[in-house]
Amino acid sequence: MSQVVLVTGARRGLGKSIAYEFAKKGYDVILNDKEDKIILESIKADLEFQYSVKVIVGFGDISNEDIVLELLEMIKKEFGTLDVLVNNAAIVSDMELSLRSTEIFENTMHNNVTGTYLMCKYFGQFMFDQEKITRIINISSTNAIDCNFPTSIDYDASKAAVISLTHNFALQFAPKVLVNAVAPGWMNTEMNADLPKELVQEETDKIYLKRFAEPSEVATLVYYLGSKENTYVNNEVIVIDGGY
Repeated sequence: MSQVVLVTGARRGLGKSIAYEFAKKGYDVILNDKEDKIILESIKADLEFQYSVKVIVGFGDISNEDIVLELLEMIKKEFGTLDVLVNNAAIVSDMELSLRSTEIFENTMHNNVTGTYLMCKYFGQFMFDQEKITRIINISSTNAIDCNFPTSIDYDASKAAVISLTHNFALQFAPKVLVNAVAPGWMNTEMNADLPKELVQEETDKIYLKRFAEPSEVATLVYYLGSKENTYVNNEVIVIDGGY
């Protein structure tokens, strides 16, 4: 039986790269995002064509509890199992603190924290109940640890909360579900495409490898943590930032 992975926030950037990495290794894939269903369908077609795996689209906002439960029922019906959950979906809106409303702050926290919480809660229990070891990888950020940017204060706080969720769910679902977090630094993603050139140069100079990561490089780490090769890495937050 094929291994099955669910990737949230899969329409672009790191989420898309993670989906391709698992499909390349023969995993069946569930693609989730709350925007651009047409793009998800295009990714689905390409993955099926390139790698001959089964791919389904689970469209919807995973910070909505009803959507999460619908997605879970769909996966139970289509696959009856889930081996890997990658919680990648997140939003960010950079702006000066004086311009950030409470509504914007709360929206970021709801999307990034509540969404990860709901996915871990419901899918984690489903995975725990299976007769095998399964794995959850939560995507955090170095912004949660040692890179502070007041212009993304809500995003930074949300990614710190994701680390806390990781530790708690690792305990909750031990010993059958390995729960880890990956904290990437700067990446060449669409989310970072419009950064000021001065900031890009300033941040690149701080990185020992003198470049931003490619999403595929981070996806390789996520794949390892989700694969059967990972038998003992658990309750960890792994930074991948090229040295910073």
